[in-house]
This record gives sequence, structure tokens and C-alpha cells, in this order.
Amino acid sequence: MQRAHTVARGRFIRRRADAVAVAVGLGVLLAGMLAVRHGSVTGFEKSAFRAVNDLPGALYPVLWPFQQLGVIVVGPIAAIIAAIFRRFRLAAMLLVITVAKLGLERAVKQMVSRERPGTSVGHDVHLRGDVSAHGESFVSGHAVLVAAIACVVVPYLRGRWKIVPWVVVGLVMVTRVYVGAHNPLDVICGAALGVAIGGCLNLAFGVPAPAAE
Repeated sequence: MQRAHTVARGRFIRRRADAVAVAVGLGVLLAGMLAVRHGSVTGFEKSAFRAVNDLPGALYPVLWPFQQLGVIVVGPIAAIIAAIFRRFRLAAMLLVITVAKLGLERAVKQMVSRERPGTSVGHDVHLRGDVSAHGESFVSGHAVLVAAIACVVVPYLRGRWKIVPWVVVGLVMVTRVYVGAHNPLDVICGAALGVAIGGCLNLAFGVPAPAAE
């Protein structure tokens, strides 16, 4: 059942799907935390990491721009753009995402610690750009941010445009593994946390009702 209320720019609803997204996101995150609690990387995850990290170096110039979409300033920039288009509710959500990402990512890393692939997988990984071989890796902050942004932006898009943010999320996740910054579970669980954050905000603020309603 959906609850709706009327605002100046139209009707906003709260969707059951967002509650499901929160539950699934937290479930995936908790499962991942259990899997990496000893700081190790399973053989299957190493194989998945190698499959992506060993891709040709020629792809780096193509993929590099996508990982920049996960840096922290993207949240405020997106909020400014939303405000320019008078989507003030969305702008507020994007600012909250920026703060939530910083706080919740740090909280997860305090509970579960795993090093970057250069340490947890081995010294023979491909480290591209300025990626370090050391430091906390679980969860990926880039994945948290882009997934949360996708969750709150998609309801404002129409038709096939709704697919674009999720394609970007996937590319950011793949790129972070490709450059050697994260193992697969780091980005998967980061995206799961982002989905949980985005789902919570959609429930709290509401999302635009479909035009057909």
C-alpha cells in the first residue's frame, strides 16, 4: 500500500519497493560483513578480482572517468544541479546522502576490517592511477555514494533514462576493482549500503508519483 500527499510540484508517494530495497541492502551488507570478518579473501572472490583487474591496461582511460563519479564532491554538485531545476526535495536528499555516506562507511569499517587488494590479495595486483596497496577496503565509499544517488534520482527520471544511473553504478563498481582499489565484495556491499541509504531517504521524503497516476 502506498501513502501519498500533495505538494506544490505534484504528488509524492512512499513505495513498498523502497522498504524492500532497504531490507535487501542491509541483508547483503550483513552477509558480506560476516564473509570478510577475518580480513581474508576467498578463492572465488580472488578469481573474480583477477578476472576484472587483469583486463587490458588500455581500458584505463575509458574507465577512469567513471570512478570519479564516486568521489564525495559529487553529492553536493548533484544537489546544486537539482536545486537549479527546482527539485529542492531531491537536493536535500542528495546532501543527506553525502553525510550519511561518510558516517556509515566509517561505522562499517570500525566493525569489519579488510585491507586493499594490494595487501589482501597479493603484491602482483595491477594498481592503476594513484591507488594504494594499503588501507581499509571494506566497504567501497565510491559504491556507497553512487548507489545511494541512483536510488533517489531514478524516481525523477522517465522511461529508459531510469536505467542510466544503474549502468553508471555498475561501471563505477567494475572500475574500482579494475584499478585495484577494492575486492568484489567491497563494491557489492558498498552498493548494498548505498541502496539501503537511498531506500530510507525515499521512504522519509517520498518520491514523485508516476505520471499515469
